[in-house]
Amino acid sequence: MKLGKNSIRVGGTALLTGALIVGGFLGGTWLLQTVQFAHAQQQVETTREQLAQVEDLASVFRQVNQSIEASVVNIRVEKQVPGPQMMPFDDDMMRRFFPDEDGDGKPDLPERFGNRRGDAYRQEGTGSGVIMDVENGSAYILTNNHVAGDASKLVVTLNDGRKIDNGTVVGADAKSDLAVVKIDVDRVIAAPWGNSDELQKGDWILAFGSPFGFVGSMTHGIVSAINRDHVGILGADGYENFIQVDAPINPGNSGGPLVNIHGQVVGINTAIASRSGGFQGIGFAIPSNQARQVYNQLRAKGKVTRGWLGVSIRDIASAPELAESFGYTGKTGVLVEQILPNAPAGQTLEAGDIITQLDGKPIANIRSLRSAIALTPPGQEVSMTIFRNGQEQVVSVKLGEQPENVMALARRGYQPSSPGAHQAAANQLGIALADVNPSTIQRYDLQDSAQGAVITEIQPDSPAAEAGLQAGDVISRVDRQQVSDAAGAYDALKDVKLTDGVRLYVQGREGARFVFIKTAAK
Repeated sequence: MKLGKNSIRVGGTALLTGALIVGGFLGGTWLLQTVQFAHAQQQVETTREQLAQVEDLASVFRQVNQSIEASVVNIRVEKQVPGPQMMPFDDDMMRRFFPDEDGDGKPDLPERFGNRRGDAYRQEGTGSGVIMDVENGSAYILTNNHVAGDASKLVVTLNDGRKIDNGTVVGADAKSDLAVVKIDVDRVIAAPWGNSDELQKGDWILAFGSPFGFVGSMTHGIVSAINRDHVGILGADGYENFIQVDAPINPGNSGGPLVNIHGQVVGINTAIASRSGGFQGIGFAIPSNQARQVYNQLRAKGKVTRGWLGVSIRDIASAPELAESFGYTGKTGVLVEQILPNAPAGQTLEAGDIITQLDGKPIANIRSLRSAIALTPPGQEVSMTIFRNGQEQVVSVKLGEQPENVMALARRGYQPSSPGAHQAAANQLGIALADVNPSTIQRYDLQDSAQGAVITEIQPDSPAAEAGLQAGDVISRVDRQQVSDAAGAYDALKDVKLTDGVRLYVQGREGARFVFIKTAAK
């Protein structure tokens, strides 16, 4: 019985101990959950307190608006645009059917014929701008060239509702898409410049303007990217170095300011990337540091004067095998492909030079070199570090003044020096060659001064076709060997190991360039 009692007692003790364990476990869980809830509740309260301070961010936006909106204007523009020639008949023929009754010397066409003669017609548009200077009763407005350039009439609407119809275009620059408009007015406020070089991805920005004619609009977003080039907005001659933003920019915003949270102009809204014509999340603005230099020149001289080197160049990063063919192992820099006629660089640089530095600063790509040269005054001497014949050297070039149409110069009579080949090798490349003579000059519209071997055939899917060669291209150098005719080109190519590749120097419709080409190993 004692054993039983002990057993019961032990068992009871065991049961009691188990109850304590279970109770302790449940109590610990409850305590843990209580602590977790308290922590979560504290987090919610803290977050709500922090969210209450978001009013501070809204107040920043409001303050930026108050500081900048007085400087933002709407610009309505009239332009005289040449009309297309729609009628296939001249005036004498049309007079047989439509006599000149009003005596202006032209046949009177019925309205249903519209602008069939190609006469100029009036085109209206609207955009935005920002006042950047106020001086002696005048205000100077920065806007886009595509807004105000070639305007025959300007009407500027100020933030306070005043309409100013005495606006004149002081100067416009298509290569940067900027223009300066002057108005005679009082009681206006200029906006402050900001430093666009300080912008980084993620920075808050605000865009001002008149989208779809809604004057006084403001949107906000962040900087999505910087140094955007090859956007295709300004063409081959243009200087594209855009700030990409996600702040909504729509038609009518063009020319308005892009502003940082300090109320400073850091860009000029210019374009959107869109398939629908409306905003789709990508907008582009011209950086203020670039715009300011153009603005100052347009205001002072009515035009922009840029430094000019006079070379056609290519990014090293885009053609690593071509760069290696010169013995260059760097990953950045630009390759000189062509020296333009009478260029400032003509006595110093050579086709095949690789420019790595300008005045001690690294040159990463075409954009960095073009921008640096363009912003340097003509007549100033610059120092360049170049890679030539397997080694670096420093040369000096005195810049000239950039001509109006650089691309036209690149397409005109440059006399390059380039490669050669043997007929069997040329066949492997997929090309046929001929001499430059009156027949080929006429057939391929070549310059009379062209020298070398002209490509007359390109085999489809050949190494030459894949490398971008075209019929009418003139080969003037094979690797380092200059050629003056088809026989010289064939002879030069016969000694080349094509599976390792060959560098050709060619003159085409768009100017001279290097082409690296090789055949597949058998």
